[in-house]
Amino acid sequence: MTTISSPPRTRPWDGIIPAEEQAIYRQGGWGMPSGMGLRPALLIIDVQYRTLGDRPLPIQEAVRQMPTSCGEYGWRAVPNIAKLLAAFREIGAPVLYPHVAVKGRQDRGQFETKVPGVMNVPLEAYEFVAEVAPGPDDILIPKAHASAFHGTGLLSYLVGLGVDTVVLTGCTTSGCVRASAVDACQLNYKVVVPEDAVYDRSPTSHAVNLFDMASKYADVLPTDELAARLRAASRTAAR
Repeated sequence: MTTISSPPRTRPWDGIIPAEEQAIYRQGGWGMPSGMGLRPALLIIDVQYRTLGDRPLPIQEAVRQMPTSCGEYGWRAVPNIAKLLAAFREIGAPVLYPHVAVKGRQDRGQFETKVPGVMNVPLEAYEFVAEVAPGPDDILIPKAHASAFHGTGLLSYLVGLGVDTVVLTGCTTSGCVRASAVDACQLNYKVVVPEDAVYDRSPTSHAVNLFDMASKYADVLPTDELAARLRAASRTAAR
């Protein structure tokens, strides 16, 4: 009997990371799956109007309106973040919101020197995007740096909640998501990054950083697959 195998999944970095370079990583044994534990938590990182603008716009227009915006690329990710938020609500798992705290003049540091536009974001743009806004039982984590762990109480919350797996959504893929993934991995958490629920102002940087995280720090997979896994694991645990 002839077995028909399904075609290999297309990855976000295909066509950007050359096939021969991907082969080198596979040959070296990089990117092995780490799987998920029994106690996941969802982190929704920096999904504020400051990173999206007030409506979907082409990226160049969005940046003219607000220099920190990821424009259309961010808005494409919002429905997928909402899907995961619904899944976490359904299974009763914790949701945490690391977010950029309002910046005063005293907060100017080396990052703000590199990107001075972050100091001029209007106050209302710090609000959470309505489609994925926090609920009354969610945990808000104000932060001043890229990693959601740096200088915040995030680790203490995760320990107190008994979390063993962090699911990272939000932005930017190359900045705060990546920095948080590295720190979470170094703290020995299982890390999952839904590839279509994170976003960046550069599609190239988005793809390259997903490849690098998948190679070293996290399992990277589509939102729908992750949501299905979460619900299946919850049903199994309930038996």
